[in-house]
Amino acid sequence: MIFRILLPLTALAIAALLSLSFLGRLHPALDSVAHFRGHLAVLLGLVAIALLLIGFWKEGVVGLLFAAAAFSSVSASFSFPGLTSVHAAFAPKDDARAVYRLLQMNLRFDNQTPEKVLSLIGRTQPDVITFNEVSTKWIAPLERLSAAYPHRVICKGTTRVGGVAILSRRPFEAGVPANCFGNGSIAIASIDFGGQMVKVAALHLGWPWPYHQWAQVDDLAGVLGTLGDTAILAGDFNATGWSVSARRVAEAGGLTLVESIGPTWLHRKLPKPLRPFIGLPIDQVLAKGNVVVHSAKTQDDAGSDHLPVLVEFSLLAGPPAPDSEAPTVTVDLSPPRGPHG
Repeated sequence: MIFRILLPLTALAIAALLSLSFLGRLHPALDSVAHFRGHLAVLLGLVAIALLLIGFWKEGVVGLLFAAAAFSSVSASFSFPGLTSVHAAFAPKDDARAVYRLLQMNLRFDNQTPEKVLSLIGRTQPDVITFNEVSTKWIAPLERLSAAYPHRVICKGTTRVGGVAILSRRPFEAGVPANCFGNGSIAIASIDFGGQMVKVAALHLGWPWPYHQWAQVDDLAGVLGTLGDTAILAGDFNATGWSVSARRVAEAGGLTLVESIGPTWLHRKLPKPLRPFIGLPIDQVLAKGNVVVHSAKTQDDAGSDHLPVLVEFSLLAGPPAPDSEAPTVTVDLSPPRGPHG
């Protein structure tokens, strides 16, 4: 009897939270709820099935329909295990155009396995890298990439987690300095991809409400508006792709969100195998102008609580592929030498 009373009340409570998740523009607290819309939708679906099993047909059907509709609003931001991550937003590769790679990664400020990060870079051969949580601990390991990625901007943050960084094996635009903004939370560099200039930005947003993520986006809006006509931005947003925070970043920069990357973050105290199922897709990639994105896929764990994301893209009106090929990157994985070699 108690079960038959509690189950409909549970469904009603979940449905109420799910409804509030669509009102994120009204208050940042509601936007925080929105980050868990996918989880709430699945939970409501399970409760709705339980309602059907005990004879609450009308309530169960309504619950299932609402759960399905809510989940459909976020499903484009997921790439499920065992399924290809091909998405309608991805453009097919053109053999006549060079394909470039960008690696986005939250390093985790206290990552104990920097060699995993260096190995990942050696395997994936990115043209440009955007890093978050570049703490003082990471300065020495990143120096080992200086030969392969000589063009760089590393921003010092104001907290122990550090700032952001952009490393590139392609030259920065001559006479255009790379800069840090927002207390080290965003770096912007104009990079020469075979004669075509692209603004590349690395962004790290703080936590959502009850923290100050919305205020941070307000502060960065002017900077985002300077990205120009062709740009690609990547970073740890601490916000899902369907959140108001992510949409505000896109609107400020005139950018389009790249979807279907999949869950990238899970709390370190939870088992990593659960990340594809209950993790949050909070590492985002956005682009505009001549940037044509072919794929955006998570990579193997490299010691952080975030998965790296590898993006493949081309440029409209860019040079043919043979003229843009870059040499293979060789990364030194040996431990750094001491003062006496």
